[in-house]
Amino acid sequence: MEKYSVDETQIRHLIAETVSAPAGSKQNSHLYSKDLAPVALADRKWGTWSMAALWISMAACVPTYMIASSLIGGGMNWWQAILTVFLGNIIVLIPMVLNAHAGTKFGIPFPVLCRASFGVRGANIPAMMRAIVACGWFGIQTWIGGMAIFKIAAVFFPSLEAETAARFMGITAGQFSCFLLFWSINIFVVVRGIDSIRVLLQFKAPLLIALGLLLLAWAYQAAGGWGPILSQPSQFAEGQPKAGQFWQFFVPSLTGMIGFWATLSLNIPDFSRYAHSQRAQTLGQIFGLPMTMALYAFIGVAVTSATAIVYGAPIWDPVEVLTKFTNPAILIIAMFALCIATLATNLAANVVGPANDFANLSPSRISFRTGGIITGVIGILIMPWKLIADPSGYIFVWLVGYSALLGPIGGILICDYWLVRRARLNLIDLYREQGEYRYWHGFNPAAIVALVLGIAPSVPGFLVIIKVIDATAVSHMWTRIYDFAWFVGFGVSFATYLMLQKVTRPR
Repeated sequence: MEKYSVDETQIRHLIAETVSAPAGSKQNSHLYSKDLAPVALADRKWGTWSMAALWISMAACVPTYMIASSLIGGGMNWWQAILTVFLGNIIVLIPMVLNAHAGTKFGIPFPVLCRASFGVRGANIPAMMRAIVACGWFGIQTWIGGMAIFKIAAVFFPSLEAETAARFMGITAGQFSCFLLFWSINIFVVVRGIDSIRVLLQFKAPLLIALGLLLLAWAYQAAGGWGPILSQPSQFAEGQPKAGQFWQFFVPSLTGMIGFWATLSLNIPDFSRYAHSQRAQTLGQIFGLPMTMALYAFIGVAVTSATAIVYGAPIWDPVEVLTKFTNPAILIIAMFALCIATLATNLAANVVGPANDFANLSPSRISFRTGGIITGVIGILIMPWKLIADPSGYIFVWLVGYSALLGPIGGILICDYWLVRRARLNLIDLYREQGEYRYWHGFNPAAIVALVLGIAPSVPGFLVIIKVIDATAVSHMWTRIYDFAWFVGFGVSFATYLMLQKVTRPR
């Protein structure tokens, strides 16, 4: 185990100081809770395999399948899609490992790390931005699980899928009821606590990998071997419908691939705080993330290519593909496996982070369980079925759109921790209202200015994409900037924060 600059004495002192604070004292109680406390060294037991297993479990999920197959739906051939997914995950792995360092070194979660750069109160700004995105992902995963339940129910009650069924907010009453049922299961596990989530993860990866292999076998048989699948031409090739438009599609798609895990690249300290060394968290993420994403993406690509051959058009939703199975027993087993696997991924990737973020708003009043319930409620209000209604909206509106928000946060956190503070933090003051990280009334103006300037360049392009303003009303330059939203936001905020800190920070 590596030598930490934080020892057990500091953590014990922090806890003792908080517990002994007078009732109503603002010294620490406003910023400290059991859920946000540093993890003691004795409790940091995750090794390389634990970190890798975490990523294998989270990366082998339906959205991974959908993100790859959506690239096929957008016109790429199989190797272009896999390369885009792999490259995006190699890039996002860099901020992932850098941000994880603080969690492993100090045992602190993401919202507490944000206090060093944004201030003890200003930390709620990036924490809430990241939390709202996670709520969107919670809703998406819950919708996927709910649709699997709906398809199982439709086997026994075919009238549920009648096209004449009344619709509410774009979906039928049956679909919404199944969505709420799966949502209730998620909330039940959240209320049971973090241990229930860990148990689910142990069963999840094998189930979804088995389901993926089932679909892969079907694709091979239905399409007549690998030849027809892998020989599907790119629609961007010469003589194809989208000839000459590859780079126009590739750049925002790559940004979308980075945006896919941009949430976890920020709140990875929520998990790396349990790692027993920097080597474990680094190697675990390297082994667990890029290859799992690429391999499971290949399943999505192969199956979607097969649907284009078999049905004449690509079907990028695996739930929809499974409905093509004529054997009711196979359909029910597959959908049940998808439900369990989706439940585990949803809770690990989309509840742990935002629950901590909401708890950071008022540590003494909002617990992990309460934060998880808040996440679930917002996940309904976001109407996730609209976010994944089509491949174009999934990538260019949802993934690229929120990457414009999270890229700047990543730039500020990495700049502050590595360049400004040289990986040194005052652990005690991270939990003090009047400590080193108070700045101006609890907010760091440099971080807020850098965040706004990092987001601003992507706003015009986003408004064009969602059709709030006409494309002819702004220069084409702004839509191109939006294509690079994560990169632009990260770079602008990183440089701005570094400059402002050099000017304003006491030497």
